[in-house]
Amino acid sequence: MAFLPNQQVPVEPGAESLYDAWLGSIEEELDSPGCDRYELCRRVLMEIYFPDLGDADPASLPQTTQVALAQMDARNITREPEYYADTDPERYERVKPLLWMWEMFDKSALGENVYLGIAFRRILAKRIFRTCGRNFKAFHFVKLSFGYNMDIGDDVVVHRHVLLDDRGGIKLGDRASVSDFANIYSHSHDVVESREIETPQTVIGEGARITYHATVMSGVHVAPNTMVGSFGVVTRDTEPDSIYVGIPARLVKRKPGAAGDNPAE
Repeated sequence: MAFLPNQQVPVEPGAESLYDAWLGSIEEELDSPGCDRYELCRRVLMEIYFPDLGDADPASLPQTTQVALAQMDARNITREPEYYADTDPERYERVKPLLWMWEMFDKSALGENVYLGIAFRRILAKRIFRTCGRNFKAFHFVKLSFGYNMDIGDDVVVHRHVLLDDRGGIKLGDRASVSDFANIYSHSHDVVESREIETPQTVIGEGARITYHATVMSGVHVAPNTMVGSFGVVTRDTEPDSIYVGIPARLVKRKPGAAGDNPAE
């Protein structure tokens, strides 16, 4: 098996300076004590989606266009967590426009640009998450619920189309990796009365890998250096330096150098 580390991909100098200036202006505005995050979100999304309609009188436009323009302002939209009784209104109010800007950025032509997208999401993540370590990488279409219950370590990577349900809190340890289409939950419903809800924190340990289409259920602690195989569903805490597969996921192998016998042998 070949060792194939990621390579550096240069961006054309003109584009790089343009991107960095744009990102810098957004970061500078977010750091301003008087920043209106809703207005920033509205302006950025208007410039992305409707750059020619910024000064238009909405009443002069077709009604469908008026509805489309209304979506640029996060004050005009609702997201699922707002309907939950355990949402902290004050904390959510601060992150809602940033969550909406993140989601709408990803749906635009800009979202697929890896260089620009990772940098843009990192700026927002540092102001949405409870804690966010260095070099965080999120690819496009990562879905966050509350956002403010996320704790992210250093060098964490979250790939495409991942659901991070942080209702009860999610912690991703240093160097953790979450692959495409994976789901991590931190709330569960009673099997009889669905309105009875538990919200334990879910923890993904240092160096753990949640691979393609795998699911981690609420309250589970995935131990450091554990790998959850594709389509696996983890319902219980794991052991470190091990590989889990299946539904429900079970221990099948320990990584080379880990203590203990391989249970599959």
